[in-house]
Amino acid sequence: MYTRKVFRVVDMVKWTRYETLLFITIITVFVGLYTFLDLEWLKIPWTPLALIGTAVAFVIGFQNNSAYGRIWEARKIWGGIVNISRTFGMYVKHMLSNEHVKEKLSEKELQQEIKILTYRHIAWMTALRHAMRTSKPWETVVHEKTNKEWSKMVRPPEWDSTVETDIGPYLSQQDLEYVRDKNNKPTALLYLQSKHLQKLKEKGVVWEFSFLELENVLKEMFTLQGQSERIKNFPYPRQFATLNHYFMWLFVMILPLAIVPQFAEIGTEISSSRPIIGAIFIWLSIPFYVIVAWIFHTMERIGRTGENPFEGSANDVPISTIARGIEIDLRQNLGESWDDIPEQFPVIYDTQM
Repeated sequence: MYTRKVFRVVDMVKWTRYETLLFITIITVFVGLYTFLDLEWLKIPWTPLALIGTAVAFVIGFQNNSAYGRIWEARKIWGGIVNISRTFGMYVKHMLSNEHVKEKLSEKELQQEIKILTYRHIAWMTALRHAMRTSKPWETVVHEKTNKEWSKMVRPPEWDSTVETDIGPYLSQQDLEYVRDKNNKPTALLYLQSKHLQKLKEKGVVWEFSFLELENVLKEMFTLQGQSERIKNFPYPRQFATLNHYFMWLFVMILPLAIVPQFAEIGTEISSSRPIIGAIFIWLSIPFYVIVAWIFHTMERIGRTGENPFEGSANDVPISTIARGIEIDLRQNLGESWDDIPEQFPVIYDTQM
């Protein structure tokens, strides 16, 4: 546990190292100019700076709360997909029978119908996670330098394959041809499910009441899919995100105008009793400035990272892992052997994708 905490701190320092170096450069240059060019007049009082800092802190807090709300809502939606998928698997397995049919199907034919419906549902989840990983113009966090470094180690599996490749093993050639040219492939797959269930109802394989229950399950899937698409397609309002970013940098850039003169005054006051410490005390403003600037910047960056919970960053909702977990459950429910069922996506650096 202790080792993991240390590793997280190291990760955070590495993640923000370029900004930290920039903060060190800014404050070091300012302290040098202030000390060697006698710029004692270049200062501002703490009162306006404190007001700006308070406003920036409030805006950052609002952004982080909103970003966390989007992440938590996305997690609840995919939790709903987990529940409805298990319900669908249970219904399909027990509601398809020869009880009301005129011409009975063999047990093999019945199991084949169950398998087709179950596999098509797996294809729906697969197509949905691919749709959620599609890049949007406002999803820019993964393009930042340190996030690119992380993406080389931890990548969503959707980035290394196509949706057609991943859904192909679960669909018939006819279904695959139907879905391939559709813009919204998850919706097309649910249409196919409904059409298939209707045909089974007409044959009597699915009782009318069971058909209505299964259609309600498909309706809930449409609802959850739409909720997931709403988060994906509606970004965090740019006026809040952009202004917050600018306000944070404004605060960071003017902070030396207050903190350096304050340390210089303290150094002057103690120079009479401790001249050596008084002479170098102004340089202690460097670590204090870096700490304050790092905290404000990191909190703002954490908020930006959490704005889009399906973007593909390490802080995303692990929809790939969730979908693969449901697939494993459903295929075990079909009685398939472990050799035929794909393994769960690996956890890399304690990160699920």
